[in-house]
Amino acid sequence: MEKVPMTAGGFDKLQEELKHLKSVERPNVIRMIAEARDHGDLSENAEYHSAREKQSFIEGRVMEIEDKISRAEVIDVSKLSGDLVKFGAWVTLIDEDTEEENTYQIVGQHEADVNQGFISITAPLARALIGKRSGDSVEVTTPGGSKAYEITGVAFR
Repeated sequence: MEKVPMTAGGFDKLQEELKHLKSVERPNVIRMIAEARDHGDLSENAEYHSAREKQSFIEGRVMEIEDKISRAEVIDVSKLSGDLVKFGAWVTLIDEDTEEENTYQIVGQHEADVNQGFISITAPLARALIGKRSGDSVEVTTPGGSKAYEITGVAFR
């Protein structure tokens, strides 16, 4: 079974979502199905079919989260240190073309959200950064073309 690397924060978010799905969403959809059944003929009951679809989505998501949790390899980033870029590092970069500065944390695939500053360990940028240090330059080939960045900081928090 392949382990899935994730931060402690990402693991906690998964557990919270699972708890919410099981304790709030599941009972709500069961109630919705029961109410829709009370309306009569199920073959033409849009509410019933909608509730069943929602139930199917919830059950699928529960199974997906339980699988990720069972395969999780939680890495406590607060115990990491150094100036070498690795999983969990917060990396500050300057785009060598635009001089724009951005900071990203390298996280597990399911935690990635580039708009929030979290990039997946499997993303081209993260793969190019792994093993580098502050002061190094990296060139990244992306679907939009080649980009060059200078690493100005590496931190673990």
